Amino acid sequence: MTVLVTHATWVLVITFALSFSYELYRATIMAGTSRHDSLRGLAQTLVLYVVAAIVIAALFAGLSWAVWAGLVFSVLMILVSIFYYNPKVMLERKPGVIDWLEDLVYTGLLFVAATLLVYEIVGKTLQP
Repeated sequence: MTVLVTHATWVLVITFALSFSYELYRATIMAGTSRHDSLRGLAQTLVLYVVAAIVIAALFAGLSWAVWAGLVFSVLMILVSIFYYNPKVMLERKPGVIDWLEDLVYTGLLFVAATLLVYEIVGKTLQP
């Protein structure tokens, strides 16, 4: 595993640890604020965290397809954040400073991971 992949993988670990912690906070402390803020809502997002765990584990294991999977997953999550989560879920949650800060950090970290993985792919492609 290269340094770029290692850094991207740890960025994804931090990203999804932050995301899960935030969703747990919304499901418990902020429960009932919106239809998304409940243990049921948290349970519905568990598939996302399972997929993230699989991609992260594959990256740590150094599997040949993992860099592409990590890149595709990161880009998909960026698109979901921008085109679904922000205009729909976030606004229904009546967001405060913590909510917007978490969203910006989450999406920003996904951009960092995706960029690192692109550098890895381009670097491998351009090697003689």
